[in-house]
Amino acid sequence: MTGEKTRPAGMVWFVGAGPGDPELITVKGRRLLAEADFILYAGSLIPRAMVAGAKPAARIADSSSLTLEETHALLSASAHAGETAVRLHTGDGGLYGAMREQKLLLDALGVPNAVVPGVSAAFAAAAAAGVSFTVPETTQSLVMTRLHGRTPVPEGQRIRDYARQGGSLAIYLSAGDPDALAGELRAGGLPEKTPVVVAARVSWPEERIVRTTLADLARTMDCEDLSRQTIILVLPGEGPAHSPPSRLYAKDFQHGYRK
Repeated sequence: MTGEKTRPAGMVWFVGAGPGDPELITVKGRRLLAEADFILYAGSLIPRAMVAGAKPAARIADSSSLTLEETHALLSASAHAGETAVRLHTGDGGLYGAMREQKLLLDALGVPNAVVPGVSAAFAAAAAAGVSFTVPETTQSLVMTRLHGRTPVPEGQRIRDYARQGGSLAIYLSAGDPDALAGELRAGGLPEKTPVVVAARVSWPEERIVRTTLADLARTMDCEDLSRQTIILVLPGEGPAHSPPSRLYAKDFQHGYRK
């Protein structure tokens, strides 16, 4: 009809909330939360304080009990109404989340959407423990992986396969079976003295950081009752007492800013 106003296209933002601390969200993520008309967040993993900065008129929903179809219906309805919607994911949406399938559904409808990265628990745990994943001449790789279980792990991608390579490991979603986890690391040939950091509820008020070794990993996790929202960092590079420093700041190391 002539003269009829076209409803503006809405937008869906997938925002990584980080590990839990409301201050560990990106500046862009915080701004989008403040501007959003609708916020859908994982209340079982993200504290309510994370959405406290929403504008008074914003609608906020918890996705903990919802199915993929139900979350899609909420996000697409918001976008079709010309609103800005934020789908708030724990950590980073691209790691062990359901962002991909939500995005594909929106793409199929032509709904504009974009992603804002977040701080993953692996990096928050390393920061809290004061450790590094990479150490010169010892470990120069990091693998993020998980124990096989109800969700299968593809052939060649089990923890033992990565442990054989000698790099650092950030192991998610695996604290429920510490004996199997330790068994996988041993099957990969890691020494019993390999340093391990077990981090539970990283950046939350009840955060717990426990240092142990492969030899004591299963016993430590059982005794400390570390299971929910726990990540395990396996750090071969933390073993040597005197590792060489990075070459980046050596006097004889030349680059574009130092001749």
